[in-house]
Amino acid sequence: MTIIDRYLIKEILKSFVIVLIIVLGLYVIVEFFNKADNFMEAGLSISRLIRYLQLKLPQIIVEITPIGILLAVLVALGLMNKHNETIALKSGGVSVYFFLRAVLVIAVALCIVLFFLSEVIVPITISKANKIWFSEVKNRPMSATRQKNIWIKSHRAIYFIKYFNPQNQSISGVTLSYFDSDFRLLKRIDATTGIYQNGKWIFYDIMEQVLDKKSLSYAVKIYPQKAFEIEILPEDLKRVFTKSDEMNVAELFSYIREVESEGYDATTYRVDLHARFAFPVLSIIVCIIGIGIAIKRKGQEGPSVSIAFGALVAFAYWVVHSFCLSLGYGGMLPPIVAAWISNIIFSCYAILNLINAE
Repeated sequence: MTIIDRYLIKEILKSFVIVLIIVLGLYVIVEFFNKADNFMEAGLSISRLIRYLQLKLPQIIVEITPIGILLAVLVALGLMNKHNETIALKSGGVSVYFFLRAVLVIAVALCIVLFFLSEVIVPITISKANKIWFSEVKNRPMSATRQKNIWIKSHRAIYFIKYFNPQNQSISGVTLSYFDSDFRLLKRIDATTGIYQNGKWIFYDIMEQVLDKKSLSYAVKIYPQKAFEIEILPEDLKRVFTKSDEMNVAELFSYIREVESEGYDATTYRVDLHARFAFPVLSIIVCIIGIGIAIKRKGQEGPSVSIAFGALVAFAYWVVHSFCLSLGYGGMLPPIVAAWISNIIFSCYAILNLINAE
């Protein structure tokens, strides 16, 4: 590794740390004031809010690292360009691709770190943060397990849902149990599936058992379809069902196989599984984009124009990536295509931009 390589790595890392600290600081301040009222209303201390923010930090670091390293490359190379250092290097016969070597060292290292964080640290911390928010702050009497099972305790009622599909707002393997003040079972409803339509739940293939208080026996009724009033909304289930970011890759893959083996749709989880591998690679792509943008700028422009253009590219990626994931969740694109197509598009842009800069 040459002296210039070490110099580039040092300058980029220095800019990256500054950008990361600024963004994380802004996030903590905004989240602190946004969530402070919720924690105070729940009777929780400020230390509990600080603990919640600490648990959220690893996920935020993972999400902002690609844009952070892009801005760092633009700032470092933009300053070199402004001080005519890049012109001096080019005059000495140095190609644009020379900058690629040092930048790729950082990008590959960040790619590995991001995958490690999202695989080992984030599933643990985000699970604990969600538990604080929903159980302690929102006081939601719900629980979920890795086996898809969702238990919901309401007033004198316990609801069990085997599987929840957030895409079509349907539930499967439903059992609704209602009790009296002595915790005696008054009514039990079993349904194969349920779909939320027009503000109410429509259940199918229903068996209803109602206690006859005189004979203390249960009358059984069968319905092919019937609507029931229950205190559950799809938004409540979305907050409690097993989330992809709370599982590592091995757990997510095992979960998908288990869901599909029982005949349920696991498209959402498959998209998230492929996205888990696709997102860390973004650090490499944006670094290449950053080199092309910074080197093409005129020296007198300074890094500000490059940063603005880089922010526009980052926003464009976010829009395209989110749109493609939505198509994958809806089944309009294969999961692997939905997760990787935005990376492929911006990789092509990065290569063409680099060639143009040369």
